[in-house]
Amino acid sequence: MNFLGIDVSIKNIPALDPGFIPMTVFNRAFLKQAKKPISVCIERDGQKMAVYDTFITGTNTVADKYYIERLVKYLLWAKGGFKVSIFGDDDIASYIKEAFSPSGKYAFDHDFMAKIYEHPFEVVSVNEKPKENETSKPVGGKMDGCRIGFDAGGSDRKVSAVIDGEAIFSEEVVWHPKITADPDYHFNGIVDAMKKAADKMPRVDSIGVSSAGIYIDNRTMAASLFLKVSPKDFEKKVKDIYIRAAKEIGDVPLTVVNDGDVTALAGAMSFGENNVLGIAMGTSEAAGYIDCNGHIKGWLNEFAFCPVDASPDAMVDEWSGDIGCGVKYFSQDGVIKLAQNAGIIFDAHLSPGEKLKQVQTMLVSGENTEIINDIFQSIGCYLGHTLPYYWDMYEFNHVLLLGRVMSGKGGDIILSMAKAVLAEEYASYTFNIHTPDEKTRRVGQSVAAASL
Repeated sequence: MNFLGIDVSIKNIPALDPGFIPMTVFNRAFLKQAKKPISVCIERDGQKMAVYDTFITGTNTVADKYYIERLVKYLLWAKGGFKVSIFGDDDIASYIKEAFSPSGKYAFDHDFMAKIYEHPFEVVSVNEKPKENETSKPVGGKMDGCRIGFDAGGSDRKVSAVIDGEAIFSEEVVWHPKITADPDYHFNGIVDAMKKAADKMPRVDSIGVSSAGIYIDNRTMAASLFLKVSPKDFEKKVKDIYIRAAKEIGDVPLTVVNDGDVTALAGAMSFGENNVLGIAMGTSEAAGYIDCNGHIKGWLNEFAFCPVDASPDAMVDEWSGDIGCGVKYFSQDGVIKLAQNAGIIFDAHLSPGEKLKQVQTMLVSGENTEIINDIFQSIGCYLGHTLPYYWDMYEFNHVLLLGRVMSGKGGDIILSMAKAVLAEEYASYTFNIHTPDEKTRRVGQSVAAASL
């Protein structure tokens, strides 16, 4: 197959998505022809700087531009940042500046990064390469004393009271944050949960929060939990919602961390090793990373928006307007897309979650066995090609896979196929793949959050 003048070769092709071109495969083929050095540097909060050294061909302009624009997109959503510096090619820098401008093809990314970092977004060409400045901070594993762990999910909230590592109280309450516009509903629910846990202990030494979204210095910068809250109320009552809630409990240390990182932390606590990438395949694709020292990097890890498919015919993500992004491959959206490719017709009134459940039920019942198997095998094929792409950025030793898409028999098929693809096409990658065991489930998200 030839794409943008680059010959790409794929042995394992998803049965229900024959046009799939893994970014891993394209990047490998491209870099075989690329000899001209170029660096992409991304600055984020606190003058932190991620530096990615790579190459372009210098002759295949179309492929060069495509390779760098997708790399910038990947870096922005994996690590985050508000300033992109290109070192090594002024023409490429000019192209990236236009592509990621307010009127460019990546206007969504421009606006989103400016919003969450509260800083104008810009792309510049530089004559001197910035120095990398990556930091990390220890997170989790602290079990001494009396701790509250709170986990804010989209359909339920969980809280645990933990004394010296033992959960003496846990509660799970159904709530509806994504469809509620009143920020006081969210605040009161959070405070209620925290107070119930506090009442079970003689004192509170710290509060740890696991919450979907992007958090900087314990402040909410973006989160689907508050989707219906108006911009005015978000600024006034949501940005500091966890800080205000913790003050209702007392003057105690508070740590708020993205739920993806807490998922990775729960995995690290479960099997007793660090350098863990956690990927949750559910409503969307969430991720988190614990480095080799057991620290978090402060990266975004928003894999839902990271490009994984180079095919020009890849499915569009409705939110960002981009194509080939992870959310359409490693979430319930991916299952629905493949089911429709296979000719399965869903009732128009079903929610995405109900459509996923229908496919999983068909798998268990043996209905349309071959077609349903192809759905999960195709996702496994996606995954086998994509994990090396993630590894090139993170260099993890362990991957923890979880979420509703990975549950049951379908998850077994996905895992088996992913391992087969890795063994045949990526044998040099030696990371371990895990799914949650009973110990991981016992640790739980809220208990892991308590250790923050």
